[in-house]
Amino acid sequence: MIQFENVGLRYGLGPEVLSDLSFDVPANSFQFLTGPSGAGKTSLLRLMLMSLKPTRGVVRVFGKEASRIPRDAMPDIRRKVGVVFQDFRLLSHLTTYENVALPLKVLGKDEASYRTDVTELLKWVGLGERMHALPPVLSGGEKQRAAIARALIDQPKVLLADEPTGNVDPPMARRLLRLFIELHRSGTSVIIATHDMGLMDQYQARRLVLNEGRLQIYD
Repeated sequence: MIQFENVGLRYGLGPEVLSDLSFDVPANSFQFLTGPSGAGKTSLLRLMLMSLKPTRGVVRVFGKEASRIPRDAMPDIRRKVGVVFQDFRLLSHLTTYENVALPLKVLGKDEASYRTDVTELLKWVGLGERMHALPPVLSGGEKQRAAIARALIDQPKVLLADEPTGNVDPPMARRLLRLFIELHRSGTSVIIATHDMGLMDQYQARRLVLNEGRLQIYD
């Protein structure tokens, strides 16, 4: 699904924040991305999403070299990638239901074809009573769960999640982890960036460990 070959990343004239990264994200795989704060986890996810370009090396996504993908082809490729970043990126004028349904609406699907799926997913993440609320009145944890539901609704080929359980209590974190595991079992490759060792210990999965910009892999 995703391949890195000798990838390095620096911002401006500063030192490299990521160095010599070479690894694959196989199809239908599950991995945790971890490491101390400032290790470069979010930057690595942004490279996978192709919202950042590497300073050196090659990033391939779905077999295509990211730097050579035509701009007009990029939206179709990115639709195969579900993403949950820490700033949520919910649209404040849309309800929780409308935010979660937005990827399907953009694809031109009729609401009748997805209404039940959106409603059931919102119930699963504990937002069944909040589906008509606007983001400004949601708590941080509720926004986090809405962002996760939106990323999952179209069953992406790859899910990138940056600290997806950082704003929820432990029982909800376990519930969300089960949701990610079920998504993986249905065929999605899942990459969860987290520093929560307790969460990682609940599921045996590959660990990508970043430290000072370099990566170690534990299968």
